[in-house]
Amino acid sequence: MEIVCIGGGPSGLYFAILTKLHNPEHHIRVFERGPEGVTYGWGFAFWDEMLTNLHANDPVTATQIEAACGVWDGIEVHIADQPTAYLGGYGLSMSRLRMLEILVARARELGVELHFEREVTDLSNDSEFADVDLVVASDGINSGLREADPLTFGTTIEVGRNYYMWLGTEKLFGPFQYVFEHTEAGWIWLHCYYLDEHRSTCVVECPPQTWHGLGLDQLGPRECLKTLEGIFHRQLDGHRLISQLDESCTVTGQRGKQVRNARWYSGNIALVGDAAHTTHFSIGSGTRLAIGDAVALAEAVNAHGDDVPAALRAYDATRRPVIDHVQHEAGNSMRFLERVPEMLDDPEMDPVQFAYAASRRLGNRTARWRYYMHLATQIAMLRAARGKLTTARRMRRVRQRAKSPALAGRSN
Repeated sequence: MEIVCIGGGPSGLYFAILTKLHNPEHHIRVFERGPEGVTYGWGFAFWDEMLTNLHANDPVTATQIEAACGVWDGIEVHIADQPTAYLGGYGLSMSRLRMLEILVARARELGVELHFEREVTDLSNDSEFADVDLVVASDGINSGLREADPLTFGTTIEVGRNYYMWLGTEKLFGPFQYVFEHTEAGWIWLHCYYLDEHRSTCVVECPPQTWHGLGLDQLGPRECLKTLEGIFHRQLDGHRLISQLDESCTVTGQRGKQVRNARWYSGNIALVGDAAHTTHFSIGSGTRLAIGDAVALAEAVNAHGDDVPAALRAYDATRRPVIDHVQHEAGNSMRFLERVPEMLDDPEMDPVQFAYAASRRLGNRTARWRYYMHLATQIAMLRAARGKLTTARRMRRVRQRAKSPALAGRSN
């Protein structure tokens, strides 16, 4: 088959890798508008299930990604000068650039053709794509291929109320941290987690009244960062914040978007990753879902051979229930964060109660014992014991991935 991926992010690259592993005879080209070795975005958090999925499909890629991961243990909730509240659990994280380096190298090794600094938005008048059997639209949240025919795909976009900025910092956070500070313009907060031995990432979020009240929409990047460094000085410990914006720009706040499509394919075009669907950043699922899309589409193509329409129907039917569920949770999380100011202004809402509410924000029903576990986690000795159990569970999963015959799959 002649296959083209438009967009060199995780979904397009990983689909190309898996499809080459299924059938090396496929001719696959990936077109990425940006230069090689440059990416916009800091990193991402994920959980063991993504590593398990990677190991099950390409142990070579999985081993390299696992080696590049950082681990954050536990979650801390800081609300102004009130006592810290604690949540259990752990997560994995890594820089976006390092993941792309791994995927690019693996794709090249398998014979995928990679074309950087090539933006493709219209396939209809380009003879280069006349004989393509399958086009994978992996070109992100603002997908040009999707936007060329939004009615056919049935695209809808839900825009959240809060503004956010994605930044980096040289402060190395241990636990994941939520940091809420009250300013003269209202509440503003950080989502912070470790990326690698050099830096962490911080997402700044606040309601419109705080954003405009602090004048963040009127400042250049350096002025904006100085303002935020002053607000969050307690958690940054004197470390600076880092932006990817040019100094000549004013800060443009983003608002959370949830992209939905009634169809994920049209003709021979399949939408994957953020082109097909997005979730609010607060649930950390974008990359995990992109990898899942790549796996599902590659399996459908492998199962249906040259019958591209059948493969795309199977892909859509397999992935849609998964995505619908996660998008529902992401919507709950987004709306919870939009209610943060009124919750924090409630005199009866202490940090421990707020932290528990934040942990349940996805809307899943939970057993009563989890609340008592949360209360126990606030006690240092019990928190340490829980941390040891969590670490033991994580290491057991690492060993299971290394030893499981089911994960010993293809290596070339």
